[in-house]
Amino acid sequence: MLDKKFILKIFEGFSIQRWNDLVRPFDLVEMDKAAEKMVSAYIIGKYEESEGREIDWEWMIYASLFDLLKKIMLSDIKSPVQQMIREKYPEEYKKLNEWVYSKYEGIISDADLLARFSDFLELDSNLTRTEFTLTERVFEAAHKFSSLRELEMIAPVNEKVRIEKIHGELSENLNKYADLKGVALLLERKLPFQFIMKTEQLRFQTRWNQTPRVPETSVLGHCFFVAVGTLLLLRSTGEKPCPKRLFNDFFSALFHDLPESVTRDIISPVKQATNELPGIVKQIEDEIVQAELVPLMDASYVDEILYFTNDEFQNRILVTELDGHKTAQAVSYEELRDNYNSDVYSPVDGKLVRLADHLSAFIEADSSIKYGITSKQLTGGRDNILKSYLSGTKINGIDAMQLFWSIMED
Repeated sequence: MLDKKFILKIFEGFSIQRWNDLVRPFDLVEMDKAAEKMVSAYIIGKYEESEGREIDWEWMIYASLFDLLKKIMLSDIKSPVQQMIREKYPEEYKKLNEWVYSKYEGIISDADLLARFSDFLELDSNLTRTEFTLTERVFEAAHKFSSLRELEMIAPVNEKVRIEKIHGELSENLNKYADLKGVALLLERKLPFQFIMKTEQLRFQTRWNQTPRVPETSVLGHCFFVAVGTLLLLRSTGEKPCPKRLFNDFFSALFHDLPESVTRDIISPVKQATNELPGIVKQIEDEIVQAELVPLMDASYVDEILYFTNDEFQNRILVTELDGHKTAQAVSYEELRDNYNSDVYSPVDGKLVRLADHLSAFIEADSSIKYGITSKQLTGGRDNILKSYLSGTKINGIDAMQLFWSIMED
C-alpha cells in the first residue's frame, strides 16, 4: 500500500513557490517545474534515441522524483546558494544530502526505493567526477531549459536589471549542452520549442477552477503528480514491470492531459451532462490534437505520444498486424501481468494511470477541505470518487477503496 505520509509529502511540491524574489504574473511552483523538466527531458532524450544513442529512462524517471523530494526538503535554500555550498563546502553539502535522506527514512517504507534515493544523493554529492552519462546530461539540460523558460515567462514584468545577470548565466549553462540535438533545436526555437510552448499552457490552467482551493494546482503540475503516483502504485503491486511498461506508465501519466493544452480543461460534471457528450468531447479533442499538436511533434515520437493519449485510461498493448502496422489493443490486467509484461508488447497500465488521476483529484479536494477551504464542488468531488470504487475493488492489483480511506484518515 502507498505510504500516506509519503504521497502527502510529495503533494507539498504544489506549495513551494519559485522565483519569489521577482515579480511573477502567475504562480511558479516546484511541481510545475518538475513537470516541464520531464516533458523537456522526454523531447531531448527522444532526439538522442533517434540518433542511435541509448537513454536510461528508468534512472531518469526515478531521478525526477528524487530531485523533487530534495527540493521539497530544502525549499528554504535558494538554488544558487545550494550550488555555492556544493562547490565551496563539499563535505557540508554531503552532510546536507545525508540530512535530506534521514528526513525521508521515517515516511518511505519501500526499502528498494530508499536505496535508490540514497544512490541518487550519493551521486549528487560526488564532486570528483569529470564525466557524466548521456542520460545525466539530458536530465541536466532539461533542468536548465525549464528554469530558463520560467525566467523568460516572467521577464516582461520585471525590470531588465533584475534578471539580466540570471538570464545570462542560465543561457550560458544551457549552451554547454548544445551538442545535444534536442537542445540545439530548443535554442533555435524550432519545432520542439513550439511543442513545449503548447504544453506550458497547462501551467496556466487551474484545476477545480470553479471553487477556491488551498493549494491551487495547475493541470501541468497535476500531470507530474499523477506520473509519480502511477510509478509508486506500480511499485505497490509488488510486480517487476518490464522497462517499457515502467516507461509507458510514467509518460502516459505525464501526458494524459496533453489534449487540454489546446482544448482547456472541461470539468467532469460538464462532460457528463448528457450520455453522448463524453464521446463527443473525446472526438473533438482528437480532432484538435491532430490539427494543432501533431504538426508540432517530430516523427520520432509522434506515434508514441498519441499512444500515450489515446484511450489513456485503458490497459493496453501494441500488436503488430500482418502488414507490419502496429495498433493498440485493450487487455485485462491479468493478461497484461501474465502474458504481455514484455517490451515487445509496449504494455501500459492505463487503469493504474486512472487510479492515480483519481488519487490526485482526491488529495487536491481533501487537502483543501482539511485546510478549511471547502465548497460543495470539493466535497461532492471527493465523495463521488469514493462512490466510484466499491469496497474490495482492485485496480491492477491495488485495493482502491482502502487507498482512498487511508488518505482520509487523520
